[in-house]
Amino acid sequence: MEKERLSAPQVSVGAVVIRDRKILLVKRNKAPNKGQWAIPGGSVKLGETLQEAAEREIREETGLTVKAKEPVYTFDFIERDQKGQIRFHYVIVDLMADLVGGELRPSDDAVDAAWFSPEDVEHAGVTETTREFLREFLPRNGI
Repeated sequence: MEKERLSAPQVSVGAVVIRDRKILLVKRNKAPNKGQWAIPGGSVKLGETLQEAAEREIREETGLTVKAKEPVYTFDFIERDQKGQIRFHYVIVDLMADLVGGELRPSDDAVDAAWFSPEDVEHAGVTETTREFLREFLPRNGI
């Protein structure tokens, strides 16, 4: 069966959650970037606000409850196959989120979830877009 051709970008969210000067990351279990660490998040469902989508995705991927706030970073993720056809096109909006509760346990699209210090980020298999964002964001926020 041939994969359905994309007709428009998909809107996705991520939640930037910080605790004790560490940031929450998940190890992705699906393409794109399978096996790499990234800010947790996923697709916005029809009828959801960005905040509602971020809160749901974090709960599904990590078991944690967060209160999503304002957007802090927006970027395009476009990946093409060897023939130049677009495989993925996401417009991703990362939002700040406050940790409310829950127990950290990876599930859904995450094979692992952990808290990373800025030093950990530099030495782990973190996606390039996450690494670029955190290099600017963490020092700007005193982390």
